Amino acid sequence: MRRFDHSRIPSEPLFVLGATSQFVGQALAVTLFDELRPGGTALLRVLGAALMIVALRRSWRRRWTAAELRWASVFGVVLAAMNLAIYYSVELVPLGNAVAIEFMGPVAVAALGTRTVRSGAALALAAAGVAVLAGVETDGTLRGVGFALVAGAFWAGYIVLGHRVARGAAWVDGLGVGMLVGALAISPFGIPHIPTAIRAPSLLGLALLVGLASNVIPYGLDQWVMRRIDQRRFALLQALAPVTAAIVGFVGLSQVPTGREYVGIGLVVVAIVLSR
Repeated sequence: MRRFDHSRIPSEPLFVLGATSQFVGQALAVTLFDELRPGGTALLRVLGAALMIVALRRSWRRRWTAAELRWASVFGVVLAAMNLAIYYSVELVPLGNAVAIEFMGPVAVAALGTRTVRSGAALALAAAGVAVLAGVETDGTLRGVGFALVAGAFWAGYIVLGHRVARGAAWVDGLGVGMLVGALAISPFGIPHIPTAIRAPSLLGLALLVGLASNVIPYGLDQWVMRRIDQRRFALLQALAPVTAAIVGFVGLSQVPTGREYVGIGLVVVAIVLSR
């Protein structure tokens, strides 16, 4: 019997699968904000995912080099900060809008990799898309946009550092251990809300489910994809993220995009296509 060749699976379906899982997890996470706030939800998401990966991979058994631990730690802190920032954003603006604005990070990585007139046009379109989305009338819009932009900066760092970790010997182990360090880094934002989760096992269980859907599955798939394609191509794949987030927001959170929001999301998607 022939072994199945995983390398034949195109990168695009893997990314869509991961993005869908991630944004379903994001939609579930929003339901926890009233009880655990974004900080508590983000901490449990990152910590739970880290423990799952470390346990499954038995990461403590491998021989770590100082460089592997250093890169994994920096990667994990950036990843955790990205998760925390986007949670503070989606508390204030619709999920699809927040992800489209956050998408400035991957746009920058993709466009700066080309250094052409087209890359400049891509950045301009992305900025226009952000401006359109920032003008959507919702309470807390400016703060929500600000958090999304911060998350976008960390998303760019996630792509750059993620490739470094994925191409190394540790790869998925680096993801798990990195998230442990990342959970420690964001713990001041979440620890005050942990007693609430402990007193309500259903909340704790849902938070762990969010960690599985939002981190273990998508970031694990990302590590696989990053080993196969270059940094710029991976950034281009992120064009699928705003659309996926908008669909999940519509289905899971009843967040119906307006015509203006469609235009803003569309401008960001066109920007990443133009930067190819």
